[in-house]
Amino acid sequence: MDSSSPSPRTAAQRAGDAAERLAADHLVGLGWTILGRNIRVGRKELDLVGLDPGPPRSVVLVEVRWRARRDFGLAEETFDQRKRVHLRVALSRLIEAGSLPNGTRLPAAHFRIDLIVIEPPIRADDPPRIRHHRNALG
Repeated sequence: MDSSSPSPRTAAQRAGDAAERLAADHLVGLGWTILGRNIRVGRKELDLVGLDPGPPRSVVLVEVRWRARRDFGLAEETFDQRKRVHLRVALSRLIEAGSLPNGTRLPAAHFRIDLIVIEPPIRADDPPRIRHHRNALG
């Protein structure tokens, strides 16, 4: 195996990737534009950066949380202070730079941070459950 090739994704990472795709599809269905996925800002990674047409029109950092079961609580409970600080720092750096790391300019708009939680459907033929918490930092 070539040492430069990426290591295989774990089942949990693949589930997280699928949750991020579902969240992005959900937002696009609401009229959003996804500006980037898995964006690296320094040593931090942002799940999604999107443009909410509003009103008000907003550039939004979206943290996606996925839980297969509720045995250990709701996914919202994992959105801890450390993660909140990480997102605030990343948002400040993006605003300062005025663009995403790939050069995509950030439009003139409000900025906010949202949380989207994805859970499996209750019944097999139901869609996954999605909870969208706007302005998750208050």
